[in-house]
This record gives sequence, C-alpha cells and structure tokens, in this order.
Amino acid sequence: MTQTTEYVLGSEAAELERLERQAESIAPPTMALLQAAGIAPGMRVLDLGTGLGHVSLLLAALVGPDGAVIGVDRDPRMLEHAELRRAAAGVGHVRYVEGDARSFRDPEPFDAIVERLVLFHLPDRVDVVRHHVEALRPGGIFTAIDFDCGALRSEPPTELMTRLVGWMMAAFRAAHADPAIGARLALILAEAGLVDVGGFGIQGYSGPADPLGPALFAGVLRSLAPRIHASGIATEAELDLPTLQERIGHDLRDAGAVVALPTVVGAFGRRAGS
Repeated sequence: MTQTTEYVLGSEAAELERLERQAESIAPPTMALLQAAGIAPGMRVLDLGTGLGHVSLLLAALVGPDGAVIGVDRDPRMLEHAELRRAAAGVGHVRYVEGDARSFRDPEPFDAIVERLVLFHLPDRVDVVRHHVEALRPGGIFTAIDFDCGALRSEPPTELMTRLVGWMMAAFRAAHADPAIGARLALILAEAGLVDVGGFGIQGYSGPADPLGPALFAGVLRSLAPRIHASGIATEAELDLPTLQERIGHDLRDAGAVVALPTVVGAFGRRAGS
C-alpha cells in the first residue's frame, strides 16, 4: 500500500466542532449497525481511524468490561480529545494508539475490526480492508460504516441546495475521496476476501425549520472551502461562507423543504474459517 492519502477536511478547531455535531447526529444509526454486525460482549475490537473516539465508546458499551477496544488514529490531536472523552466516561477497557489506520498491525488477532468514515477518504480502500482481514481471527467480523452522500438532497429540490450538493460532491472527488462509497461497501468487503457479506443503510431527515440540516451541511462546505476554491469549483464570493448557513436555512424554510441527509450505510462480513 504505497499510496499517500489526505484527510481533506482537516483537523482544526472548527472541523473538530463539526465532527462532534456529526458524531452526535449519527450515533443512533451507528449503534444499530454495530449491533446488526454482531459486535457482542467479550470481543476484542479494533476501531480504525478512531478520531475523537466516539465509535470506540459505542464499541466499549457493546463489548462490556470483559471485552477490549483499541482505537488507532494518526493524528495526536484527535487522540488527545478521545482520551479526555474516555476518561470522563470512566471507561477502562478502551485504549488509544497513534498509528496509520491503513497499515496498523497489532500482535494479537481481533474478534472484530470496525471503520467509520475512513474508507470514504482512501483510494486504496480494498487493499486496506484486505490488510486488516488478515488481523482477524477466523470467523472474525469486519464492519464498515460510511456515508452515501448521493442520497443528500432537499425535497422538494431547490436551486441553492442542488448547486451546493454538486459543489460538495465535486470537491470530495477532486480530493480522491468517494462521497457515495456507502453504496459500494458490500462490494468492497467481498472483493477484499470477506464472506457472508451483508448490510443496509439508515437515512435521517431534517425538517424545513430544523437547524440540524443547515448546520451540518454548511459545516462540511466550510471545511471543504479550500478545496472548492483551489479546484475552481466555486469562488469565495459564490460560496460566501459568512452567510452560507443562514442562506441554506432561509432557502429550506421558504421552500418548505425537507433535507434527506446522507445515508449512513453499514456493511459487514466474516473472515473465512471458524
């Protein structure tokens, strides 16, 4: 795996705040997908790209004190926040390790390996999954949770939302990310050698007066703005970050439009053997 990768959204204070809001909004579907994948008490689980540690604590609740969770991330700033959250929650069976989620290897095998919103950013995603399949015990579970942003839209469609969604999708693709990867997760896991692959998606909705939709969408565009400008997708004046969230909110209320949020998709499969 020789390709280099970049997390296009960065890790500055505004991005960390956005990640907190995003994690809170997708915690319920994440937990449902982890349970459906078969994460159970007593398991030893690896959380790839743990970031601020949200998924590791959900996993800790599922595996219980007889299980163990290792969260790995290459950004020490993220891990500092994750450790503070773990300590505040009083959870003793989670630990964090600085390392590259693409190539990390622990001496002991895992019962399950989980990634959330990591494959989204990796062009060599099949190779990454294949690498981690080798770290599972026979019969162990690999679970991938990612977005299908192709489902993001307003209903009814508005000119502003349609234009902004187009800019967002183009910016992610310009950074070699795949904003619709959720639709292909099961195929990726099967290609990486997992068996008994299955999965499903969960989509949320935000009403015309709900501040959640504008806040989440404007936050992503704000983090993507350097890429949008550098790639010639839109100018600073066209994006107009200072008024963006307010304009989205007015647009949705004026149209009585509901935001169909990106689908949170989970796919899971087993390493062959028993």
